[in-house]
Amino acid sequence: MRDVNPDQIGAGAPQPLEWRDGDMPYSTAFGDHFYCQTDGRLECGHVFLAGNGLPERWNGRRAFVIGELGFGTGLNFAETWRQWKLHREHGQHLHFISFELHPMRGEEIGRALSHWPEINAEREALTAAWPQTPAGTVSLDLDAQTRLSVVCSAALDGVAAAKPGFDAWYLDGFAPSRNGDMWSEELMRAVNEKTVAGGTFATYAAAGFVRRNLIAAGFAVERRTGFAGKREMLCGTKVPAR
Repeated sequence: MRDVNPDQIGAGAPQPLEWRDGDMPYSTAFGDHFYCQTDGRLECGHVFLAGNGLPERWNGRRAFVIGELGFGTGLNFAETWRQWKLHREHGQHLHFISFELHPMRGEEIGRALSHWPEINAEREALTAAWPQTPAGTVSLDLDAQTRLSVVCSAALDGVAAAKPGFDAWYLDGFAPSRNGDMWSEELMRAVNEKTVAGGTFATYAAAGFVRRNLIAAGFAVERRTGFAGKREMLCGTKVPAR
C-alpha cells in the first residue's frame, strides 16, 4: 500500500524511503523495493548485462552508450562500471545515461550500495562525486573511460530530448503494476527511436502489456528465464526499418 502519492512528489525531489533488512531501500510512494530482494547485484548481471549481451558486445567498440530507465540506488551503474573496468581496452569509452525523476541523496545511495563489498570502489567514487542536490543533468566523468549522466526528469521528457545513439537499454522502473508510466507504449517508442540499428534492451519485467508495448514500439522481443526463480524476463533487439 502506498503511503505517499507519487504524483505529489515534486519533480527532482527525493522520494520518502523505508530501510528494510538493514540497507534495502523501499519506496513508500510506489510500494516497491528498488531491486530484487534475493541479490540485486547478481540480478543486474543476469538481467541487464547478460540480457544485453554484455560485456561481449563491448569488444572492438570505441564507444558504447547504455540508457537506463530508473537510476534508483545506482546499483546497475556500479555493477556495470565494475564489469566495464574488468573488460575494457585502452581507448574505449562508456557513457551510461540514466533517467530518474526522483534522484536519491548521496548518503542514501551510499547506504544502499554498502551491502555489496564487491562494488566498494565504485560506491565510494560515485558518492564522492554525487552532488548534494542533484538537478537537471548530473554528468560525472568517473574515470578517463567512463562517464555517468543522470537526467533528473520524467523519463518520457528526458528520453525524447536525448540524442540518438543508444546501444543498449536497462528498463528498470518500479514494477509495471505500480508505475505504469515507465512502461507505456509512448515511452517504449521513444526508447526505440533513440536506439541504434541492432541495439538491444533487457528488463526483469514480463507483464503482457509491457511485452506488447515493446513489440508495438519496434523491438523483436524474446522471453528468457528470470532471476532467482522468476519464471520470465524480457530482452530483445531493435527491428530494422523497412
